[in-house]
Amino acid sequence: MEFDTDSTAVVVVDMQNGFCHPDGSLYAPDSEDAIDPVAEVVEQAREAGAQVVYTRDVHPPEQFEGNHYYDEFEQWGEHVVEGSWEAELVAELDVHEDDHVVEKHTYDAFHETELDGWLSARGINDLLFCGTLANVCVLHTAGSAGLRDYRPVLIEDAIGAIEDDHREYALEHADWLFGEVAPRADVEFV
Repeated sequence: MEFDTDSTAVVVVDMQNGFCHPDGSLYAPDSEDAIDPVAEVVEQAREAGAQVVYTRDVHPPEQFEGNHYYDEFEQWGEHVVEGSWEAELVAELDVHEDDHVVEKHTYDAFHETELDGWLSARGINDLLFCGTLANVCVLHTAGSAGLRDYRPVLIEDAIGAIEDDHREYALEHADWLFGEVAPRADVEFV
């Protein structure tokens, strides 16, 4: 699969201490295992000149107070609270000054963020997704990208999950409904 560096961005979803570090409240070993593959995808993109976007799931402590229905703290417990160590991107990923970091407050990195405008202003059409969790933030952000007429491609061997069947479900669902799936070895920048 060939991707034009001028119109492609790698989107690294939620590779944060809270999910990828053993001391994180929502740690999943598979998310930690995704760090090196994600770093390889980012390095390949950088060397080719493609854009790199990081998303950070960040929750103000009072975010869900008074909500009618949506409450991630009820679903998952308190996690990646604003200003906490958990909310920081893992140290193993070398975020550069020209990378774009999107702070999001839901599973979908397009919801009430500047991501769509940032991508559109740069003429980016193709998005390569890696990160964690496959069936939560990766799936919801990639699906949202597809609905916005981006070409979402999930890099299957650079995505973390809690369970293997969660990743399999997310990849099959994405491939069937709104995007494409590819291994790192098939991605080539031109």
